[in-house]
This record gives sequence, C-alpha cells and structure tokens, in this order.
Amino acid sequence: MSVLAYPRWVAFAFLAASLAVLPGCAFRLSNVGPSTAVLDSAAGTTTPDASVIQVVPVDEIVARKLLAQRTQRLFSEALGSNSAAATVMGPGDSIEINIWEAPPATLFTSGLSSDLRGSTSGSRVVTLPEQVIDRDGFVNVPFAGKIAASGQTVTNLELEIVRRLKGKANQPEVLVRRVRNASATVTVVGEVTNSVKLPLSPSGERLLDAIAAAGGVRQPVNKMTIQITRGTNFYALPLQTVIRDPRQNVPLQAGDVVTAIFQSLSFTALGSTNKNEEINFEAQGISLAQALARSGGLNDARSDARGVFIFRFEPLAALDWPHKPVAATPEGLVPVIYNFDLRNPNSFFVMQSFAINDKDVLFVSNAPAAELQKFLNLILSVAYPVLTGIQLFQ
Repeated sequence: MSVLAYPRWVAFAFLAASLAVLPGCAFRLSNVGPSTAVLDSAAGTTTPDASVIQVVPVDEIVARKLLAQRTQRLFSEALGSNSAAATVMGPGDSIEINIWEAPPATLFTSGLSSDLRGSTSGSRVVTLPEQVIDRDGFVNVPFAGKIAASGQTVTNLELEIVRRLKGKANQPEVLVRRVRNASATVTVVGEVTNSVKLPLSPSGERLLDAIAAAGGVRQPVNKMTIQITRGTNFYALPLQTVIRDPRQNVPLQAGDVVTAIFQSLSFTALGSTNKNEEINFEAQGISLAQALARSGGLNDARSDARGVFIFRFEPLAALDWPHKPVAATPEGLVPVIYNFDLRNPNSFFVMQSFAINDKDVLFVSNAPAAELQKFLNLILSVAYPVLTGIQLFQ
C-alpha cells in the first residue's frame, strides 16, 4: 500500500462512517416544534391531567360558531337606557326643610322671612335645622312627627309633611332641599386618575360622565375595559365600544360600581413566523389574520402553509368535539389545537372571523422541505472537510 493510498483509504472510511451515522442524527436535528404531521396525530391523545386533546380543522362553520359564543352583551341590552330618579332619597342624605304659614300664623311663629315660593307677603317661614336621614330612613318634623324619607322623592316628602300639618298649621306650604346626597352615588375605581364616589344629580349621570369625573383613564383607550357592577351582576365592554356607540353610554343608578380595567391582552407567536415573541393586543380584540400580520407573517423559507395552529383551552360546550368521550381539565376546559390550511384561499376569509383569545399560542410548523434542507446541510458540514482532505492527498 502506498503512502498516499493509506490516508485516502482512511478518508473514505471516515466519510462512509459519517454518512451511516447521519440518518440516525436526522431525527435529532434542532426544530422549532412539532411538525404538521405530528400535531395532526396528536388528536385523541391525553395530556398529563388525562384530558383529551382535540385537533379541529377550522372552516367557516367552526369559525362562525366560535364567534357567536364570543358576542358580548351590550350595556344597552343588559342595563337598559332608563335612569333611576336621582331625587329618591336614602339614609345618610342631609336635608333642609322650610315651612310656611299663611297669616295669621298660628303654629310656626319664628318671625317674618322672604318668601321663596312667592306666597302672600307677610307669610311666616321657619327653616328647620339641617338633619340627616337616619339609617332606618326617617326624619323628624315638629308637630308632624317621625316621617319616612328614605325611598321618597323631594316632592313626595313635601306633600307628606303638608298632609301631616294640615289642621295644625294655617295653610302650610313646605319646601324640602337635599343639601348633601350620600345615598344616590356611583363609585368609580380602577385605572382612573382619581377614584371617586360620585353623587347622582336629578339630570342623571351617564357612564362617560362618571369616568370624566374621575379624571379619565390612565392607560390608552384602546387597552381599557369598563366594567359596571349593578347588584350581584357585572357587565364589561371595551371603552372604545362605549365611545363609538352612544347607546352604550348608559345612565347610571345608585349603587353602581364602575371599574376601569387595564387589560394587557396578549398572544404568543412561536415557530416559523418572522417574529417569535409575546404580542399585546387591544381590549377590542383582534382576528387571526391580524395576529399573523403582527407576528411578521409566515417565514417563506421554512414555514408550512398547512401548519398554522392555535393552541387554546375551550369550554366543554364550545363545539361538537371530534374525539369522544371528552375528558376536560379540572377547570372544565378542553385542550384544543385549531388548524388552518393557508393553501386554501378560503382560509384567508375564515381567519378574519376567527378571534384571538388572551394567552393563545400561535404556532406555525416547519415545512418538510425545510427539514430536508437541514439534513442536507448537516451532511455537507461533515462531508465537505473529508472531501477536501481527500483532494489534498491526491
């Protein structure tokens, strides 16, 4: 064996051994995640908590059904457009009571005073000390006794006092003025400049009036959600919706709690997109088409147009699941992988009506050709130095 033949033989042996080992290494090549085929085969498998994974190809029917479940109940539908009378009084309100008698006054003789109602000159008026409606809802009026004021309007309380004084005072007239409104209030809290307890006036404050009284919101309008709590129920809408649709600027009622919530909603883009990161979106919501655009779109060099997936947990009743029996998570949710095939032009219309949820994971798998290219690159990275060495020994 010649001197030159020995190294050449060694080189060829090394090359053959390398190529024999590479097929086994191909399955351990770095990857962005599971392939389209692997994800399709995940349908019906179970997670560590024994819930069944559902793989759902998304078409127009599926998208419409999911969109119908997302329809938010509008404030105008849930809360109505009629305001409760803010003149209804309650415990804690301070009131002032003025009583007139026509001359000759026989009951209230505190002296002459200007006539606020334009009654006959010389009529006598007495202004009772300001008093607070007690927790049981009563006030005391001399010669009229203890009178229920809570739940009454100012006018009704005036008529009740006059009725009680008839036969005791000479042609009595009564004027009741609410000095301080402590019962008919709305509380505004959350991401506002100043949290306030806003007294309601007879004109009837609306939702945006309350937010303005609190100094407005502290975060961008398109990232704010407004929640109204009334009794044991609460309803929420994006602030943008309230501003754009005047019907949602509903009148408020006593006891309402308005909460401005900063919702930093986000989804995570992974795989063969041009931008892998967590991406925030507005409280108004975005579609899958917008989400793909914000993630930089599909990477043309390695993405699989068939392999656009959304990972999400859905309520058990969201869809008719393809794999049954369906085992849900302890929270009653179903792990779902929604699949979009962008080779189908109709998918681009479907994506516009498929809404992204908070904490969704958008994943785009690698194309098979991209995996083959990786394998070939690995072979060349090993074989090229060997072939170069052979050439040098020849």
